[in-house]
Amino acid sequence: MTTTAPLVGPRVIALAHYAGRAILENVLARHGITFQQSVTLRLAALAEGPVGRERLVDEVTGALKAGATEVHTVIEELIAARLLAPSGASGVRITDAGRELYDRTSGETAPITARIYDGIPAEDLAVAGRVLSLITERADAELAALTEQGPHR
Repeated sequence: MTTTAPLVGPRVIALAHYAGRAILENVLARHGITFQQSVTLRLAALAEGPVGRERLVDEVTGALKAGATEVHTVIEELIAARLLAPSGASGVRITDAGRELYDRTSGETAPITARIYDGIPAEDLAVAGRVLSLITERADAELAALTEQGPHR
């Protein structure tokens, strides 16, 4: 009996996303941080220096599709936890503790990720990457259009 792989669609994408996110949230919970804090910390870590607070808010908002107010709250939580620190008039930077936490959680998830992707041919990963990037681009455009229209009653 041969089973046919499902076509990529919203359910398949959601199941993959939530399976991976559950793994990450399990690791993050052991370190006392949330998924939203992790995404914010990662973007600050990759900035390689101070980053404008509004730029960081824009990047996190874009990544999480969260509201700016929520992202400002997450940044304040990270500052209170001394994982981020204010820098200059309107910037933030990752602290040594933030860098250590980012490196530790990344190190803990890396081998899990490697096991998940192990044996998947590079060509398949390239196709999946192209398809998912196109879906993301189109979904972002649809979300922007919906946001411009405002809520419907």
